[in-house]
Amino acid sequence: MSTALPPTIDPIAAARWQARAPAASPWLHEEVARRMEQRLQWMAKPPTSWLDWAPVRGGLQGHGLVAERYPQAQRWVHEPQPQHAEVARKALGKSWWDVQRWSGKQPRFGLPAVGEEVQMLWANMHLHQAADPQALLAQWLKALAVDGFVMFSCLGPDTAQELHALYQKAGWPPAGHSFTDMHDLGDMMVQGGFAEPVMDMEHITLTFATPERLLQELRELGCNLHPQRFAGLRGKAWRRELLAQLDGLLRVKEQDGQLALTFEVVYGHAYKPMPRVRASGESMVALDDMKAMLRQGRNTGLR
Repeated sequence: MSTALPPTIDPIAAARWQARAPAASPWLHEEVARRMEQRLQWMAKPPTSWLDWAPVRGGLQGHGLVAERYPQAQRWVHEPQPQHAEVARKALGKSWWDVQRWSGKQPRFGLPAVGEEVQMLWANMHLHQAADPQALLAQWLKALAVDGFVMFSCLGPDTAQELHALYQKAGWPPAGHSFTDMHDLGDMMVQGGFAEPVMDMEHITLTFATPERLLQELRELGCNLHPQRFAGLRGKAWRRELLAQLDGLLRVKEQDGQLALTFEVVYGHAYKPMPRVRASGESMVALDDMKAMLRQGRNTGLR
């Protein structure tokens, strides 16, 4: 498996953003979560347990949609960032009466222990900001049971193409780091131990009445992690120039004269296969792996 890190993500900047990201679910994240939840109708076997990876940023409303789809499944919630963990507990933890009345299952917080691996891992709009995506995929794989599947979404390379073109025309540094193509994501998942990845994508166009509102939305979604981004803060004159450029170049007649910005959203699904045994004169297999290999059948996840 390749250990190369994304060339256009500054790991230090990525860590700082994760630590300082607002404890809120942006509108786009919730919309993507809603669309990804609809894809669960294609899954042949409902999971009896599932894990939501970073729901505070990924979408608390989206978490609720999945919980409604699988009301009897055991829910797990994992927040990689400590400052978001308490927010998740307050938002998703319920009293005994609410649990008995609505879902019947008390959400569990943290990562499942060995022997408690989940059958589905849900990760909405998280992978594209990972400075070490291979390490993140390894964590996802570890949390899944054999034949369990991951459902994830992230941004693709066409995202904010209008903004990138504007920055390039103005002679400014890159407007943001590059996002991975869905085909490369599929290859990355196979290298990481997943099997039969299924990838698709769509474009979502957001419109804004003013350049100020556009910048506000971008700040809520993330920040520029490119190593060659502007080295320091810009002044008021540069901000006025940016607003003027946005107002002049991003207005689209077909969008009622509003500013338009494209987002490419990639959806991915893959399952955790049975452990492989290397062919040799003498092989050693862990007891838990052997038990998994002896189970009959597997759930590919698709109908």
